[in-house]
Amino acid sequence: MVFSSNIFLLYFLPLFLLFYFVCSKKYRNYVILVFSIVFYAYGGPEFILILLGSTTATYFIVKAMVKRKADGGKQRAATWLCAAAIILNLGLLVWFKYANFLVDNINAIITLFHGKGIQLAKIVLPIGISFFTFQSITYVLDTYRGQVKPVDKLTDYIVYIMMFPQLIAGPIVKYGDVEQQLRQRAYSPEECLQGFYRFVIGLAKKVLIADVLAKQADICFAADPSTMDMGTAWIGILAYTLQLYFDFSGYSDMAIGLGRVMGFKFPENFDNPYVSRSITEFWRRWHMTLGAFIKDYLYIPLGGNRKGKGRMFFNLWVCFLLSGLWHGASWTFVLWGAFHGFFIVLEKLINGKQKVENGKFSVLRSAFSVPITFILVMIGWVLFRANNLGQAFDYYKAMFSFNLQGFSWNAGGQFYTTLIVALVFSFLTLFPFGRKIEQAVFYRNYGVRGHVAAWLGSIALLLFSVAALNASGYSPFIYFRF
Repeated sequence: MVFSSNIFLLYFLPLFLLFYFVCSKKYRNYVILVFSIVFYAYGGPEFILILLGSTTATYFIVKAMVKRKADGGKQRAATWLCAAAIILNLGLLVWFKYANFLVDNINAIITLFHGKGIQLAKIVLPIGISFFTFQSITYVLDTYRGQVKPVDKLTDYIVYIMMFPQLIAGPIVKYGDVEQQLRQRAYSPEECLQGFYRFVIGLAKKVLIADVLAKQADICFAADPSTMDMGTAWIGILAYTLQLYFDFSGYSDMAIGLGRVMGFKFPENFDNPYVSRSITEFWRRWHMTLGAFIKDYLYIPLGGNRKGKGRMFFNLWVCFLLSGLWHGASWTFVLWGAFHGFFIVLEKLINGKQKVENGKFSVLRSAFSVPITFILVMIGWVLFRANNLGQAFDYYKAMFSFNLQGFSWNAGGQFYTTLIVALVFSFLTLFPFGRKIEQAVFYRNYGVRGHVAAWLGSIALLLFSVAALNASGYSPFIYFRF
């Protein structure tokens, strides 16, 4: 089940909210649990027992780990139990997400020596496994470090892992972020209304912008790159660049909005990433909860920047290579991670030699830094979108072929209008008035008149989005496959 579907918007969500707010507060976690199980089972019934089983096993392993950690003489046993919980969760991720990738690469090597390849049935990837695996890991490690106390009730832990608003594609929520809210949540009409507005904005970003851009992006990437002119290639990757942002940030807005309606405050996941002036800044703004996870649970444990520049650069490369691999079991994703890792390291080298003028780096803060960074990000998205390395390299050839013959603006008025709207909203916060608009829409207290206007605007957007869904049909989110 996806948020951008009639069954969710017209049946599942109204029914959930009815039960949720009619029930006593002490039963609301059980309502979340039941509806989350139904939500996940609707799209992946064959995997629901695996998810419930691994979550339950993690809960009891952590309980045993904390008990032994409290006994000073059993520290080693606690460490082994921590490792067991990590291996359990990472093992499932590796099996379901990377087994076919590993076998395909092993077979490629075996074929070079004229050997017989390994036979393995294609393994179907459970929806959302990359996200709920990382949440499980944060819980295990944070309890082992003593940063949070283990959850008392098994059902509350399952709710934390399986809560349907952010189960499928994040944001990645650390247990410490919602520890108190799982036990007791404050509700107010103001929070519920703002959550509703945020949800509708996310739905509109997905349905009215991302889905329109997706059609042209799909056409361009389905075409033969060798026959594609330069203009069409750039329009295709621009469409995908904006589609990906409005699709994924739209899902995050919807998840954060639903969380607020339910009384939870999930962390923000995007902060206008395309206004970044460097790749380093881009990664502070894009998929922020993944960046925080990699920093806290990989980069810092590897040594971070505490062991010299050489080790820091190595740690950054490892983090970005694994980040690429996390996004997908393909060499295109590994190379995409290496691409970003290269520019992160390059920027740190430049920053180390750049003289500071009035508190700013004159080169990186120049007027050209935003468009240069945006173009670099677009170039990287080719690897992210391409089906294989061959298609990616052929697409690059088309982008830089300087062949303008055959290019025509024949994608349709709706596409180009949507493209312009997407560009405006992507770069609006470069200007002071844009930041004021963002602050007014997302973070202010509305007041009575403001709520009336926001309510009417949200209802209009909701109706337009539902109408667009009925016209276009099934509308999955891009990050579901990661």
